[in-house]
Amino acid sequence: MRRKVRTRIAPSPTGFLHLGTARTALYSWAYARHYGGEFVLRIEDTDVARSTQDSVDQILASLRWLGLDYDEGPFYQMQRLDRYRAVIDQMLAAGTAYHCYCTPDELTAMRDAQKERGEKTHYDGRWRPEPGKTLPPVPEGVPPVVRFSNPPEGDVTWDDLVKGPITINNREIDDLIIVRPDGVPTYNFCVVIDDWDMEISHVFRGDEHVNNTPWQINIFNALGAPLPLFGHVPVILGDDGQKLSKRRGAVSVTAYEEAGYLPEAMLNYLSRLGWSHGDDELFSREQLVQWFDGHHLSKSPAQWDAAKLGWVNSHYIKQTSDTALAALVAAQLQRRGIEAPQGEALTAMCALFKDRCATTAELADWTAMYFAPVSPSAEDLEAHVTEAVGPALETLAEKLASCEWSKPAIAAVIKETLAAHSLKMPVLAHAVRVLVCGRAQTPSIDAVLALFPRDMVIARLQAV
Repeated sequence: MRRKVRTRIAPSPTGFLHLGTARTALYSWAYARHYGGEFVLRIEDTDVARSTQDSVDQILASLRWLGLDYDEGPFYQMQRLDRYRAVIDQMLAAGTAYHCYCTPDELTAMRDAQKERGEKTHYDGRWRPEPGKTLPPVPEGVPPVVRFSNPPEGDVTWDDLVKGPITINNREIDDLIIVRPDGVPTYNFCVVIDDWDMEISHVFRGDEHVNNTPWQINIFNALGAPLPLFGHVPVILGDDGQKLSKRRGAVSVTAYEEAGYLPEAMLNYLSRLGWSHGDDELFSREQLVQWFDGHHLSKSPAQWDAAKLGWVNSHYIKQTSDTALAALVAAQLQRRGIEAPQGEALTAMCALFKDRCATTAELADWTAMYFAPVSPSAEDLEAHVTEAVGPALETLAEKLASCEWSKPAIAAVIKETLAAHSLKMPVLAHAVRVLVCGRAQTPSIDAVLALFPRDMVIARLQAV
C-alpha cells in the first residue's frame, strides 16, 4: 500500500476505556508512529441513550495517561450527522440502500418462522426493491429504517493483517440496517464513512469485529471508496479464561493508574499481550515504536496476568527517580486523606522502600506510617512486644531522645541498648518495628527510624 499510514482508535463512550480497547489504541498508535504516519481519535457516540460525557472524559484521560497522543480529533459522530444523511440520500438514489417498514413484531415473526423451518435467521428482503417485484403497501405511522442492499451473491475476501486471508460468502449476511427509525445511522455505516473521509489506511481492532467487516467492505465498494487494511487482534482473557469486556471483568485504564501502576509499565505489558519482539519482555516506548511494524501479532488470545504486570511495574518503579515517585506517592496518600509534604524526606522514603514495591500504592502503604498513626495487630503485639523486651524499649527511648538524629547514630544507640540488656537484634528490632511502624518486617531499622521525626519515634516507643 502506497497510501500514507493513518490509523485510528474509535471507542464508544458508553463506559470506561477498558484494557482491550487500550491495547488496540496502543497498536494503532505504535504502527502510525513506526511508519511516520498519523493517529486519529474518533468518539463513536451514536448510541445516544448510553453515551455519556463522563465516559468521554475517562477515555481522554486514559489516552493522556498512557501517552498515546493523537494527531487529529477527537471527532464526534453525532456532529457528523449531516454528512451521513447526505451519503444515505446518495445511496437511496443509487439503489444501494432502501427503506424498510417492517415492525419489530414482524421481524420477530420472521425469525420465529425461520427457526421453525430450521433455517438461519436473517432479514428476508421483503422491502428490497428488485426488477419485477411488487413491494408491500407503505404502512401508515411506521417510521422506516434504511437498509443496505448487500450483494446477494459472491464472496467478501480480505487479507487480514493478523489472521491472514478471510473469506465470507455474501449469502451468510443480510441487508444491514444503516439508519434506525429515529434517523440516527448505525455503527457499521458510520464507521465506513468516517474511515473514508478521514483517509484511514489501516484499521486495528478486536476480532469481535470480524463479522462486521464483510458488511463494511461491501459498503466501501458500493460507495467506490478505497478500502483500508484490516487487522483483527485476538481477545484478552481474564484469570478465569473468559473474555475481558466492559461488562465482564475488565477494569478501566484509569483504575490501574489509581492502583499505582506506571504508564510505561502498562504500555510495555499491554503491547506484549498479542505481540512480541523476540524474547524481549522489557522495553521502552521508543523501542516499541522502532519495532512495531505490524508483524509478529499473535493469532491466539492473550492471557491477562496480574502477577506479570506487577513484575513489569516493579521494574519501572526501580527505574523511576525518587523525586518522581515521591509526587506519585503523595497523590496516593492524598486519596487516603493523608497529607504528605513533598520534599527530601518523602523522596528518601521512596528510595528506601521502592525495591520492595510493585506499585506506588504499595509505596504509599509503607510511607503512610510516617504521616498517620499506626495500628499494630494484636498478634504482632503479643508475639514481639513482650515483658522481656520492655526495659530495653525504655532504655532505647531514653538514648534516642538525646542522640544525633542520623542513621549511624541510631544504629550505635541500638547496639548500646542490646549490650546493656543482653538481647539479640531481632528481639529488640521486631518490637521497635511493631510499635513505631505498625508491622514486624521493614528494611534496616536504623534507616527506617532515621526518616521519622524524633518525637514521633519516642512517643510510639513509650505508648506500650
